[in-house]
This record gives sequence, structure tokens and C-alpha cells, in this order.
Amino acid sequence: MLEKIKIAYKVYPSAFKVLVLASFIDMVGGALLFPFFALYITERFGVGMTQVGFLFAFFSAGGIISGVVGGALADKYGRRVILLIGLVISGVGSIFMGLVDNLNVFYILAAILGLVGDLGGPARQAMVVDLLPKEKQTEGFGIMRVAMNLAVTVGPILGGFLATQSYMLLFIADAVSSLITAVIVFIVIPETKPEKSEDEPEETVVKTIIGYKEVLKDGVFILFLSVSVIMVIVYMQMNSTLSVFLRDVHGFSPQSFGLLLSMNALMVVLFQFWIAKKISKYAPMKVIAIGTLFYMLGFGMYGFISAVYLFFIAMIIITIGEMIVTPIQQTVVANFAPEDKRGRYMAIFGFHWAIPNLFGVLLAGLVMEHIGPNWVWYFAGILSFFSAVGFWSLHGVTKKRFSKEEETSIEEVSIELGEEMSE
Repeated sequence: MLEKIKIAYKVYPSAFKVLVLASFIDMVGGALLFPFFALYITERFGVGMTQVGFLFAFFSAGGIISGVVGGALADKYGRRVILLIGLVISGVGSIFMGLVDNLNVFYILAAILGLVGDLGGPARQAMVVDLLPKEKQTEGFGIMRVAMNLAVTVGPILGGFLATQSYMLLFIADAVSSLITAVIVFIVIPETKPEKSEDEPEETVVKTIIGYKEVLKDGVFILFLSVSVIMVIVYMQMNSTLSVFLRDVHGFSPQSFGLLLSMNALMVVLFQFWIAKKISKYAPMKVIAIGTLFYMLGFGMYGFISAVYLFFIAMIIITIGEMIVTPIQQTVVANFAPEDKRGRYMAIFGFHWAIPNLFGVLLAGLVMEHIGPNWVWYFAGILSFFSAVGFWSLHGVTKKRFSKEEETSIEEVSIELGEEMSE
């Protein structure tokens, strides 16, 4: 399998390979910090998940603005410079977050970092689309997923060890990884923004930002984004609410939670590229709907189980859904986006994560504290079902737009995937 991956990897441009490596280094920092973020806040400031939810909301509100501006600037000034700015700000900001010992100041810092910390996100995604031909983009996003999850394989284990020594070490490690990534991008990766023809007028910054109106007028894309928001409300609980739930309800240690996430990431490393290649030829909305049903089963299980081995089985089910959903989602956005608006489409697509961050963790905290912790996972299963129905319904309205030559039924998808897995 490793030999096949090496052979396949050789067909990609050198700049894309470096981007994958740089992204992996950056993701290691986030992977060792983010899973322990809710644990850090509840322990450092002595608060519950409702207050953690407010913090996520502050951070996300800034991130929405940051993503919009970053996407427009990536289309105007180029991907590379905006990615560099985002990495440097993110690295420096992590150090400050580790030093703050007042919750109100922490809220303010989270809002400020949210405003400027995600500038480079749309630029990074647009780079993948710029560097790869259309037929390789799903696989390319799959490779980025492998890099991210390889980082998540080692990140939580390293983060669990560092957290037992000092939470400050987590923030330092995240900052160092961001700054190392910035150096690699600065030295090695060229600008990837497609060049305009000489007779095509250059947009002003204001006009570039106003260009978001055209994205928002894309009704089918906005429907896709809206259904994705419902799905992400569920998925985001894995890296926020789940750790606190397992610790408080089942006595599951941070180190054990790190192993749970590392298993999730290792599965993606081993199987994501293969799955991305297999599913790229099928109707994307149907595939995403199938993946979301795995979320329904996996997340819903946590409301009914208490045995440790079942925690891992539920995570395996979630991971299968994740490997199906994520690379296809990003390719769908690339299919929606005209070449000169890729950064802006990627930025608006970032809302499918940023919007749930405004209230997703907060709602989960309110449910845990006022209705019951298991109800978080009952609601997760219900929302996943509605999301799956939404994606399936979107297949009809996107079929012509994506110009698929062959459409395959859900039965054929399930049969072929089952046969391949058995082999």
C-alpha cells in the first residue's frame, strides 16, 4: 500500500508536495493543542461547558470576518502572502493565549485572534485547486486530509504528554509549528494565483470584497452550505464537547482521549487516500449523504454506551464517515467556484465551520448542564439524519451543474465499497 501511495504521490507538482509538508507541520501544532482546549479552559478558569461555548462563539465570530477578508485578499493579492500573514499572526497569538490568566481578557484575545487568525485558511485551500487539475482535486484534498490526520495521529499523544507537564507547552508548540510553516512557505512555495489576461481589468480591494455578492447569489451553493452547517454542528463536538463529556460522565482521562483521537487519525492516514480515489467518480451529494449517516450512528452511540471499547467502536464509525465526507465536500466547492473567485468561495465555505462555532458548543453546553449530557448525542444523531436527507435532496439540483457523465446509485456505491474493503 505504501508503495502505491509513493508512486501516486510522484505525479503531483513539487509545489503541492511542499504545501502538504508545510501544512502537516502547521497541523501538528493545532492537533496537539485543540483537542485539549476545552479541558484547559474548564480547568484553568474553573468554568463549565457553557462558558467554553461563549469562548468558541467569540473566536468564531472573528473567524467569519477573517475568512471573508482572507478569501477576498487571496483573490486580490495572491495566496502566498495572505497565507504567510495568517501563519505568523496565529503563531504569535498562541503564545499570548497561553499567558493570559483572566477569563475576560481571554475572551477579548480570542475575539481579536479570530479576526485575524484565519486569514490564510481560504488561501491554503485555493492553492490546492490552483496547483492541481480538476480530475486530481478530490485526491489532492484527500492527501491533505492524510497529512492532517497524520498530524492528528501524533498530535494528541504529544499533547497529552505536554498537558501533564504544563498547558503552556501546548501553546508554545503550536506557535513554533506555525512559524516553521511560514518559513517553509516563504522560502519554497511560489505564488499560485491564476494570472489575469492583459485586457482583463484588475479589481480593487473594495470591488473584490463586494464580489462576495455573486457568491451569495449562488442559491444552490448556499443551500449546500446550509446543510453542511447542520452536519458540522455534530462533527465539531468530537473536538470540543466529547472530551469533557467522557471525562465528567465516564471518568475517561485526557491521555485516553488523546489515544481515541490518534486512532481516528491513524485510520485516515491508512485509508483516506484510497477512499478519496474510490469515491471521486460517484455523485458527490449522494456520497456525502452516505458519510453523514455514519456520523448519525457513531455520534448517536455515545448517548447509549458506557464501555470503553464501545467508545473506540463509535469513533471508528465516525472516522469512516469523515473519510467519505471531507475530501468530497472540498471538491464540490471547487466545482461550484469560477476560477477568479476560488478564494471567496472557499472563504464562504469556511462559514460551514465558523457558523456552528458561534453557537454549536454553547448549545451543547446548555444541553449538558440543563437537560442531560447524553442528550447532546441524541440530538447529534437527529441532526445528522436531517443533514443526510438534505445532501441527498441536493443531488438532483447539482447533477447537471457538475456535469457527471455517469451517475451511480447508493446501492452500487455501497456494494463496491464493501467489496473493496473485504479484499
